[in-house]
Amino acid sequence: MSEQTVPVRKRPGWKFLRDLVIIVVAALLASFLVKAYLVRSFYIPSASMENTLLVGDRVLVNELVPGVVPVQRGDVVVFQDPGGWLGPGLGDDLIKRVIGLPGDTVSCCDTQGRLSVNGHPVDESYVVLQPGSDRVSLQDFSVTVPKGQLWVMGDNRYDSADSRAHGTVPVSDVVGRAFLTTWPVSRWTVLSRHGDVWDGVPDPS
Repeated sequence: MSEQTVPVRKRPGWKFLRDLVIIVVAALLASFLVKAYLVRSFYIPSASMENTLLVGDRVLVNELVPGVVPVQRGDVVVFQDPGGWLGPGLGDDLIKRVIGLPGDTVSCCDTQGRLSVNGHPVDESYVVLQPGSDRVSLQDFSVTVPKGQLWVMGDNRYDSADSRAHGTVPVSDVVGRAFLTTWPVSRWTVLSRHGDVWDGVPDPS
C-alpha cells in the first residue's frame, strides 16, 4: 500500500497578523506595567552618593520597596522630597543610603571615626572621607529614629545634605530601592546594600 500524503493547510495570513498584533500589544502592555508599577529609572544629579553613584549615572529602582518588600539598613533608596531638602528647579526626588530604621539609635562618631547603630559600630568602607580625616561625619550626633521614619545619609559624607541637615524621612515617601546602575555602560553594576556591614546590627531593644 502506498502512503497517503496528508495535505498541509496553510494558516490564513490575517490570522498570523492578528496573532502578531496580540503579541506586540501584550509585550508593550507588560513593559508599561513593569515601568509604571515595578521598576523605574532615575538620573543621579549630584555628588552626594559618590563613589557609589556618580553624577550622570542612571539607576533602576525596585518600586516593590517598601510596599511589598521592607526597607533594610544599607539599602540605597529613592524618596520624594519630604519638604525643604531641594531648592527650586532641582526636581522632587533624592537618593541616599538607609542608615537607621524606625526605633534605631544612630550615633557618631566613636574613637575610630565610625558611626554606630543601636550601639553596634559600623565599618563603612564605601564612604568617601575628607582627606586627612577618619571620621564618617564631620559633626557628632545621636538620634533615635521615630516610628514610621528613616535616617538616611549620602556615601559622600562631606558633600551630602542628608538627615544630619534635614532630619528623618517618612517611610511613606520612599519611591523604591535602587538595585542596578544601567548607564553609562562602563558603570553597569549591581548596587550592594553591603549586607556584611549591616546584617550584624542588632534590632533596637
